[in-house]
Amino acid sequence: MKKLVVLLMVVLFAVPSFAADLAKAKAEGKASFYANITAVEPIMDAFNAATGVDGVYTRISTSKYLATVATEFEAGKLTADVLQAPMPIMQTLKDMGVFTPYRSPSAAGYPDWATRDDTIVQFGIEYVAPIYNKELVKPADVPKSYMDLIDKKWFDKIVMPDPSSHATTISWLVGMKESNIFASEDEWMKFVKGLAANKPMFVKSFGPSPGPVESGEKLLAISMPKYIITHAPAPLDWVRVGTLLGTPRGIAIAAKAPHPEAARVFMDYWLSKDAMQLLADKVGEYVLTPGVKSPIDGMDKVKVLPIRTLSNDEIKSWGKKFKKIFFGE
Repeated sequence: MKKLVVLLMVVLFAVPSFAADLAKAKAEGKASFYANITAVEPIMDAFNAATGVDGVYTRISTSKYLATVATEFEAGKLTADVLQAPMPIMQTLKDMGVFTPYRSPSAAGYPDWATRDDTIVQFGIEYVAPIYNKELVKPADVPKSYMDLIDKKWFDKIVMPDPSSHATTISWLVGMKESNIFASEDEWMKFVKGLAANKPMFVKSFGPSPGPVESGEKLLAISMPKYIITHAPAPLDWVRVGTLLGTPRGIAIAAKAPHPEAARVFMDYWLSKDAMQLLADKVGEYVLTPGVKSPIDGMDKVKVLPIRTLSNDEIKSWGKKFKKIFFGE
């Protein structure tokens, strides 16, 4: 009985405060959430329990996200209340008029650059890093820098998203040039060409990138450290490079949200410390909420930087350049 009372107290005191009207949100019944982010069921369950509002999560892959949302919006059939995606996609959708302004008090304390926009809040960084199979790669062989990835011992041992078509990988490679990771542009190009010379296996996105490393088909992946959490107990670890880069993740409310009050309640909850701690602990995401630390070993010692949002024209242009380098076309 005492344990039950303690549990009930924890649940009661864990409910965050909302700027939006919770009673009206409950009357609306649900909040529909379109997202490209994966494995967020723990947050959806916690939202439902904390608010009594039914959070409905629809996962849309990054490659299909813009086309799906744009088509629904232009046809007047967008059913999403809240939308989440990498910033390049979010910015394009904002320009189309898909979103409405909302400033959530839950974003207080986030970095200024993340909350400067009155419509889109950047809550995390979709960070990229080399990961490896720690059972098959000897400690002495683990890379210590990005340049170590072009060592010939990794020939035919790397898997990565297709750098000619995967927008986040293209942005990451360009970000490596623009963020002073390398001493010069020549050194950056040496890295890019050296990576290509090692003949990586290409996959469509980051999602399938850990698979060949887990199975031992490949030893390294240009991937995301979060898979250490979501693929546990797979024997994955990440390369301790000094700086990681990634695409900021954004979230916003639809301009014609079917459930506007529930949308604001969902936004308040998503950006809260409780939700972002779940996102870090259960999904392995790098979040911007003050006081929330990553459970991934060593992540508290690394610098994670947001990369510039590339325009669609830049993505296409760099994709062609990388296609020539990696595929010889």
